[in-house]
Amino acid sequence: MLFCVSLSHRTTSFDLLERLSEGAPALGSALVDGADAISGAVVLATCNRFEAYLDIALDESDSRSVAESSALATIAEASGIQLDTLASSAALHVGAAAAEHLFAVSSGLESVVVGEGEIAGQVKRALGAARTEGTTTADLERVFQRASSASRSVQNSTGLGGAGRSIVRLALDLASSRLADWRVQRVLLVGTGAYAGASLAALRDRGVTDVGVYSPSGRAHRFGTREGVRPVTADDLAAELAQATVIVSCSTANGYVVTSDMLGSARDGSPLMVIDLGLPRNVEPAVATIAGVELLDLETVRLHAPLHELTAAQDARELVGRAAAAYSAESTEHEVTAAVVGYRAHVFDLLDTELERLRARGESTEATERAMRHLVSVLVHTPTTRAKQLARDGRADEAVAAFSALFDIDAPAADAHHGVDVHGLDHRGMADPAAS
Repeated sequence: MLFCVSLSHRTTSFDLLERLSEGAPALGSALVDGADAISGAVVLATCNRFEAYLDIALDESDSRSVAESSALATIAEASGIQLDTLASSAALHVGAAAAEHLFAVSSGLESVVVGEGEIAGQVKRALGAARTEGTTTADLERVFQRASSASRSVQNSTGLGGAGRSIVRLALDLASSRLADWRVQRVLLVGTGAYAGASLAALRDRGVTDVGVYSPSGRAHRFGTREGVRPVTADDLAAELAQATVIVSCSTANGYVVTSDMLGSARDGSPLMVIDLGLPRNVEPAVATIAGVELLDLETVRLHAPLHELTAAQDARELVGRAAAAYSAESTEHEVTAAVVGYRAHVFDLLDTELERLRARGESTEATERAMRHLVSVLVHTPTTRAKQLARDGRADEAVAAFSALFDIDAPAADAHHGVDVHGLDHRGMADPAAS
């Protein structure tokens, strides 16, 4: 079962999201280790949301409540947030609703700037991090891959992301009301990751040519060489802070990269626009008290996020809904897979036993065996396809119960999500004539 713990700009403050993001890198392993009911975890932490997608084992009746309690407790401990505060701010999504939520998130429908393009890449990187940590599962892989497909469909079929919308560009748009001409600005870019690349592209679109880049992790030279901008070393940082007219900070470093003391000693009261897109914050909020300094942070960007185009957003939501419905139908088919495999194995084992008896009496020929296998394949085809149809109709439990009652076949639900596709195959891997 897919389970999602979600906190975002819609449900909580950026201060809380900042604290959550600090413990995110090691959280996947902690979630899986924290409860037997949780078999996998993918953690998504961006500048406006924190989410944990969990794969919960279905062989325990209380697995959902155990997983929910364990997940919230683990997240609270990692972030230092009171459990009650965390629980009151979190939205919980289960099963098909969790999948649809992920599809919407990946498509940019739940972002501060609806339709922004960075989120799809962040979702992919979250899955990649889970693979590295060894916390992903077959079901999590499948739902995240479907989310990427849904995101591509939204991009290709609607106008939602056509304007290059992003938090970076919205922040620069807001800053434009304070800056007369971007072409004469001296910009210090803090950070060298994906957001730094997006920020640099957006700055260049506005005509900015004088850009220096500083990296708290020491990657400025590599980024500067690749992107054709001036690398700034730690020794040069004070001078750059003194000369800059705009600072755009989007580093993933923990702790403040730019402090009020640093700016206070470097500035002479001349105008400086500081745009802090980092989460955790890169810039100490107290810099806003320094003469001439104006701070634009994520909370300010959220408050000024424009209303999205209703038609494009509605089209995108409908597309996401269809993708989620298709995924749900596919998932319910998996629920009966183990039972169907058990049923087909049972029938073909009976056939093998009977053929052995015929061979022992000398009454079997190759033609006879071929005909009998064909007949059995035809006979099992209808129950197989009917079981899959019942699953698609939301009646998987009925199909599993029928196989259990009629053939004494027990199919552990936990295995159903990891079974093989039985369409058109018997238990030997032979083609099913009735399916051809």
